[in-house]
Amino acid sequence: MGDKEELIRKCQQKSRKAFEELYKKFSPFVYGICLRYAKNRDEAQDILQDCFIKVMDKIGDFRFEGSFEGWLQRMTVRESLNYLRLTRNSFTSIDDDDSKDEEDVSSDIISNMSAQELLGEIQKMPDGYRTIFNMYVIEGYQHKEIAEILNISESTSRSQLKKAREYLIELINNDF
Repeated sequence: MGDKEELIRKCQQKSRKAFEELYKKFSPFVYGICLRYAKNRDEAQDILQDCFIKVMDKIGDFRFEGSFEGWLQRMTVRESLNYLRLTRNSFTSIDDDDSKDEEDVSSDIISNMSAQELLGEIQKMPDGYRTIFNMYVIEGYQHKEIAEILNISESTSRSQLKKAREYLIELINNDF
C-alpha cells in the first residue's frame, strides 16, 4: 500500500491495517506539531494519541480537495488547543498599548540554534505564550483568527505574542 490516496480511501472504509499504516507514516509529522504545543514529550504523546483517535473518527470527512497533510495539520492544531483548554486555563487578558509593536525575533543566537534546541526553549514557555507563539509564528494564523479560535481578544493575542517573544529571548540568553 504505497499510494497515499489509496491508503486514505482504505482508512475511510475502516480498514484497521490501513489505519495502522497511516499512523506509522504520519505520526512523526503529527508528533512534531504536538511537541510545539506541549510542555514535554509525555504530554505531546498524549496529544498525539488524541489526534489519531480524532483522525480515525473524522477521516471520512476528508474530501481530497486539499493536501492530506494540511488537513492533518489543522486537525492536530485543533486537538492540541483542545487539550490545552481541558487541562489548564492558559490565557490572561492583557491590554498593553505597546503590544502593537511586533518586532521579529532575530538574533544571532537563534539563527545558530538547531531546531531541537529551539523547540526545547519553546517548550519552556508558559502555555499561553507558547500557544500564541506557535499559532502566529509557526502556523501562520493572524491575530483575528487566533482570537476567534481561542475566544480571547485580539489585543490579548498581540500582547501574549509580544510577551512570548520577550520571554523566549530571555530564555535563550540565559541558556546560551
